[in-house]
Amino acid sequence: MNRKLRNIVASKLILDWSPEQISGWLKTQYPDDESMRVSHETIYRSLFIQARGVLKKELMDHLRSKRRMRRSRHASVSGQSRGQIVDAISIRERPPEVEDRAIPGHWEGDLLSGAKNSYIATLVERHSRFAMLIKVSSKDTAVVVAALSRHVRKLPATLRRSLTWDRGLEMAKHKAFTVATDVKVYFCDPQSPWQRGTNENTNLLLRQYFPRGTDLSAYSQAQLDQVALRLNQRPRKTLGFQTPASKLRASVASTV
Repeated sequence: MNRKLRNIVASKLILDWSPEQISGWLKTQYPDDESMRVSHETIYRSLFIQARGVLKKELMDHLRSKRRMRRSRHASVSGQSRGQIVDAISIRERPPEVEDRAIPGHWEGDLLSGAKNSYIATLVERHSRFAMLIKVSSKDTAVVVAALSRHVRKLPATLRRSLTWDRGLEMAKHKAFTVATDVKVYFCDPQSPWQRGTNENTNLLLRQYFPRGTDLSAYSQAQLDQVALRLNQRPRKTLGFQTPASKLRASVASTV
């Protein structure tokens, strides 16, 4: 019945915000206006039951999950080839400050895979959940390390502290990355993706934009930057419905 509320909800759905993100954000934006509140259950119910026609289809297309059944996030982990990485530093040797997320500048990374042996490198900052997407032409370690180094070197020194990666051979030249960026690389235990849980969750979000079977080589760096911007401007429940972008800005300002 509330036209203003309805229009705001629709506008945020079109920006790919989830119903839970919208509900939490409304509480922070209108703390004293009960008329501008709606639960995420009500948003879902409105879409699935009450909405009709073209508007319903358009808004539901922006919901994150397109499947009726959930897949295990670990279903395809063992399908990736793994080998020995020379002089790999174990995740168990990371400083305690990495674990508690109190200090910005500690990243998790991985490759998102697509059709025709195409890949995107993904980096997520643990403190703020801020994501960067990096175009790579292949998973060859020289290619991946060079692309990561170019992007990471653009960050201020306060945001270049550590990187946690899995055992993928695309980071075999991790020493060259550390020399180029002054960022030490730590490696997860074999077949332990939950040790990079922030990155794993972000990669799941990215499947909304890059479904499995998509040829990722078709995307330019500018297009990847636009997707990252979408993610970084969404409020997150885990951040008290702040956005990763605002959380990162605040943390950088506090360390200057």
